[in-house]
Amino acid sequence: MKPVHYYVSVLSLSCFLFASVAALAQTVYAGETTVDKVPLKGLNLTLSGDGRQIEKDWENQLRTYGRLTESRGTYRVTNADIAAVSPEPINLVSTVKSSRSSITIFASFDLGSGNFVTPGGTGYNAAEQLLKDFASKTLFAQEVRVAEDGFDEAQKAHQRMVKKGEQLQRDIEANAKEKDRLLKRIDENAKELEQLLKDVETNKGEQTNALTELENRKKNVEAVKAKRQ
Repeated sequence: MKPVHYYVSVLSLSCFLFASVAALAQTVYAGETTVDKVPLKGLNLTLSGDGRQIEKDWENQLRTYGRLTESRGTYRVTNADIAAVSPEPINLVSTVKSSRSSITIFASFDLGSGNFVTPGGTGYNAAEQLLKDFASKTLFAQEVRVAEDGFDEAQKAHQRMVKKGEQLQRDIEANAKEKDRLLKRIDENAKELEQLLKDVETNKGEQTNALTELENRKKNVEAVKAKRQ
């Protein structure tokens, strides 16, 4: 059983190593998708990890840009405030395809009148960086959650072992009491046996005396009968 401080070290190490591997787990690229029969240009972000949790993280991020609505997996933020992409309000539309092991996020940034953020255009680099920053943040959060879950499990296991140790100590104490009781009973048994042996010897003497008395009584009966003859 490893001590609790071991798992704290593992958590710290995981956080330290995360920055070097996060970039390998994300892909950002331009693309198109159709939402409600309307073709939209935007950017795709593909991540490996817990897709369900990452989708929740993305939903929370979208809420920071303005009023969020969602319908059948499509998220919309009308008049989104994303100064890094545009000083003016943006119509942001996002779709998500997630599973237990990965997620693909599509985000369309409409600067107005169907003027989408596209490669080489206004705001593209900022939009790309926005997705990359989100990827780094959510993957880091995922690493922390995994490490913390491991720590929680280790802590629960430690608590179980402590309780088991306490129970074993109670069992030892109960065993010691039972041993004392049995030793006392053995001592009492030995004394009882000693007394029984003495009683046996006494009984032998009593039998001899009783036999002598019986023989004397028999002779007395014979002597009385002999007088009539």
